[in-house]
Amino acid sequence: MNKRGFTLIELLVVIAIIGLLSTLAVVALGSARTKARDSKRLSDLKQVQTALELYYTDQGAYPIVSSTTMGATSTACLNASGFGAAGCATPYMGLVPTDPGSGSYSYVSADGTDYTITATLEGTVNDLSGGIEASPSGITNQ
Repeated sequence: MNKRGFTLIELLVVIAIIGLLSTLAVVALGSARTKARDSKRLSDLKQVQTALELYYTDQGAYPIVSSTTMGATSTACLNASGFGAAGCATPYMGLVPTDPGSGSYSYVSADGTDYTITATLEGTVNDLSGGIEASPSGITNQ
């Protein structure tokens, strides 16, 4: 009798191996997405810091805001008047970034001499993790 094809055991072993490999791939992909969002957060904060320094150079103070969520409808642009709606004239930052995940960036400046932007990282990037704070002196853990 001429035997052709695979046995049931061989098929089950192959399916188990494929399942294990696909599980590992999904886990690695989720970790890569988290790292990408965290890198984007740090990049966003650095861009906002640069725009705020340009604003400070021209205006002599940072925009005075008691507390606001950056990138929201009313704070989508940064120009000489401070944060405003999208499409503002002569912007320092035409589109203020929003958090790439489900969080938000919060901006506070009580007197215009200093500011604080807070955000939350999902993982660890460059020894930063959890809640982070951007100010004129740099980005640090809270």
